[in-house]
Amino acid sequence: MGAASGMESAIVDSSNLIDSLNAAQREAVTAPCGRTLVLAGAGSGKTRVLTHRAAWLLQAEEASAYSILAVTFTNKAAAEMRGRIAGLVGIAAGGMWIGTFHGLAHRLLRLHWREAGLPQHFQILDAEDQRRLIRRTLRNLEIDESRWPPRQIQGFINARKDEGRRPEALEPHDAYSEQMRQLYRAYEEACRAGGGLVDFAELLLRCYELLRHQPALLEHYRRRFRHILVDEFQDTNRIQYEWLRLLAGSESDVFIVGDDDQSIYGWRGAQVENMQRLQRDEPSTRVLRLEQNYRSTRTILAAANALIARNSRRLGKHLWTEGAAGEPIAVYAAFSEQDEARFVVERIRSLIESEGYARSDCAILYRSNAQSRAFEETLFGREIPYRVYGGLRFFERAEIKDALAYLRLLVNRNDDASFERVINTPPRGIGVKTLDALRSQARQRQTSLWQAAGELLRAGALSGRAARATTAFIELIDRLSGPLAEPALAARIEVVLAQCGLHEHYAKDRSERGLDRLENLDELISAARTFEQAREPTDDEADSLTAFLAHAALEAGEVQAGEQDDGVQLMTLHSAKGLEFPVVFLVGLEEGLFPHRMALDEPGRLEEERRLCYVGITRARQRLLLSFAERRRLHGQDHYGTASRFLLELPTELVQEVRARFSVTRPQTKVHAVEPMVTADTAAFSLGQRVRHATFGEGIVLSCEGSGPNTRVQVNFAHSGSKWLVAAYANLKPCP
Repeated sequence: MGAASGMESAIVDSSNLIDSLNAAQREAVTAPCGRTLVLAGAGSGKTRVLTHRAAWLLQAEEASAYSILAVTFTNKAAAEMRGRIAGLVGIAAGGMWIGTFHGLAHRLLRLHWREAGLPQHFQILDAEDQRRLIRRTLRNLEIDESRWPPRQIQGFINARKDEGRRPEALEPHDAYSEQMRQLYRAYEEACRAGGGLVDFAELLLRCYELLRHQPALLEHYRRRFRHILVDEFQDTNRIQYEWLRLLAGSESDVFIVGDDDQSIYGWRGAQVENMQRLQRDEPSTRVLRLEQNYRSTRTILAAANALIARNSRRLGKHLWTEGAAGEPIAVYAAFSEQDEARFVVERIRSLIESEGYARSDCAILYRSNAQSRAFEETLFGREIPYRVYGGLRFFERAEIKDALAYLRLLVNRNDDASFERVINTPPRGIGVKTLDALRSQARQRQTSLWQAAGELLRAGALSGRAARATTAFIELIDRLSGPLAEPALAARIEVVLAQCGLHEHYAKDRSERGLDRLENLDELISAARTFEQAREPTDDEADSLTAFLAHAALEAGEVQAGEQDDGVQLMTLHSAKGLEFPVVFLVGLEEGLFPHRMALDEPGRLEEERRLCYVGITRARQRLLLSFAERRRLHGQDHYGTASRFLLELPTELVQEVRARFSVTRPQTKVHAVEPMVTADTAAFSLGQRVRHATFGEGIVLSCEGSGPNTRVQVNFAHSGSKWLVAAYANLKPCP
C-alpha cells in the first residue's frame, strides 16, 4: 500500500501511534515505504521510533505481521521490541520475525537444512566448544599448540567468516597466512566430520550462502519480508551488511536505525563504514536525524557535541535538549590511582548522604577492566555495596584466580584446589587421565594431590609424557619458591608471574580480551604494592604474601550488590552503551590509557576511542565528573602521564576543575640512591648498558632501586617494552 493511503489511515485510526512523538520522530515513523536511514543520537528515542514504526506498518499501512522482519543485536532488545509492539497495537506480535542476526540465521537454517547442506539436527558450537575442536584439530595435525594458539586461530577463522570468505577465497602472502588458511580448511573438515557442527560465525555465512545459491528460496523470502527493520546498524560487520542487502533486494521497505557516533565495536568486526556504504550502494536512501535528547543536560550535550565534532568520518548531527543547563562538568586531577579512587568514592558518599542519591544512581566508567581494582578496594574499605556490571570483580577474574592459585600453592603445597587449577594452566600436557590418577592416589593414601604426584613419580606409575610434564610442574613450583625470599611483595609476585608462564600464555591472545587479561595481571602487581604500602607489619604478623592472599580472599567475598540491590555501578565504557545514570564518573582520562596507547598512531582507531568517550559522556543525565591521575602504576612501573586529549577537546567554559593541579602539597616520593646493580653472579651493570634476558631479549638498563641481590632493575627491552626485574633472579647478561 502506498504512503498516501497510509497517511490517510493515520488521521483516522493511528493518531495514538504518533501523538506522543516529537516532529522528527513522527517524520521517521510515518516515512513513506522505501529505503530510510534514521541517524538516532544518544537518548533521542531510538527504540521508541523502531517500535512505533513497526506498529505503524501494521495499523496504518495495513501490513501483514508475516511481512515484517526486525533485526536486533541482543535477545533482550528483541523481546522488548516484541512486547512494545504488542502493547501499541493491542495484539500479540505473532507472525513477525524479530530476533538477532544469529537467531534469525539459525531459524532459516533449521527450516532449510537440506538446501544448506546440513544434517537436520545440526549442533551449534559455542566459543569454548569451538576452541576445543580447534585444539583437537591441532593435535591431529601434530602442530604445536604453543606456537599456534587455539584462541588466535579461532579469532582468525571467525574474522574471515565475518568477511564472508572461505579458505579457498584467501590469498596467502607469507608462510603465516598460508598456515592459517590450512588450519581454517582443516577446521572446516573437522566440522563436517563431526556431523555438521556450526559455530556462531558459520550461522550467518552459511545462511548468506544458502540464499545466494538458492534463487527460488531467496525470491520466496523477498516476497514474504516486504518490511525489514534494523536496529544498531552501526554495529554490523561485512557479512551482516551483505546478508541484509541480499534479503532486501531492490523492492523491500528497509527502515534502518543507527548512530555512527556510537560505533565502538571495531575490534569485534563492526564496520562503521557500513553507514556510508549504504548511501553509496542505495543512493535513493532517505536520511533522517533524531537530535533532540531526552536524557542529559545542555552542558553535557554541548561537551559531547564538541568532542565528537573532532572526528572527520561521520554523517553528522547535533544533539540538543529543552531541558536545564545543569552543572558544569567537574574535572579532578588526582595524584595517583589511589587518590582518584578516594576522590570518586568520597564524592559518591557525599551525594548519597547529602543530596539523596541512591548508590545505584552513580556509575564509575573506565576504559580497561583492570582499572576497577582500585575502586573496588576503596568501596570495600568504605563498606559501600557495588556491582561490576557485565563482568567479574577483580579478584574473581580467571587470570587473577590463576595467579593467586600459583601463589597459594607456593605458600601451601597441600592446597588441592590451587594445585588442580594451575597444574595445566598454561597447558603443559597434563590431561584428564593423569589428573584422575592423582586424585585416585590422593584418596587411597589420604594425602594431598601434591604428595600423590610425588608418590606416583617415585613409583614410576605415570607414563612417559605424563611423567615428564608432572615432573616439570613440580620442579617449576619448587623453583618459584626462590623469589619468596625477596622482601618486596610486589617484586616477588612479579617474578612468579613472569616465570610461571601465565604472562606469556595470555600474551598469545592478541584480542581485546587477551590485552585485558595482561593488564589485569599487571594490576595484580600494583594491588600487591598498594597493599604492602598500606600495611603496618608487626613481629607476630603473618608473612606479607600470606596476608595479601587473605586480603584477596576477603575482597572476593560477598561484597558485590545483587542485580536488585542498591549498589554503585562499575563497568567498562563498552558495557555502558545503551545505559544511563543520573551521575557518571568517567575515570582514567590519560594519554595512553584513554585513548588507549594502541590507538594513538592509527587515525581510524583513535576516532573509535573518541566515539567511546562520547558514549561515556552521553550516559550521564544530571552530573558528569571526569578524572585522571598524574601518576599511575601500569604494566609494573610508574607512569607520569598527561591529561587525555579528550579532556583538552572539551570547551573550557563547560568545565570546572575540582582542584588546581598544583594548589596543594605534593605527596613525597621516596628517592633511592642509584648504586651499581648486580645479578646473582655479582656482575655489575651501569645505566645505559645493553643487557640480554632469556625471555625478553635485548634491552637497555634505565634505572634501579635497592642494592645487592635485592636490587630491582628497570630495563627497556626492544620487543617487550620496559620492565622491572629482580636482579637476583633476572639473570641478566651484558651484551658484548
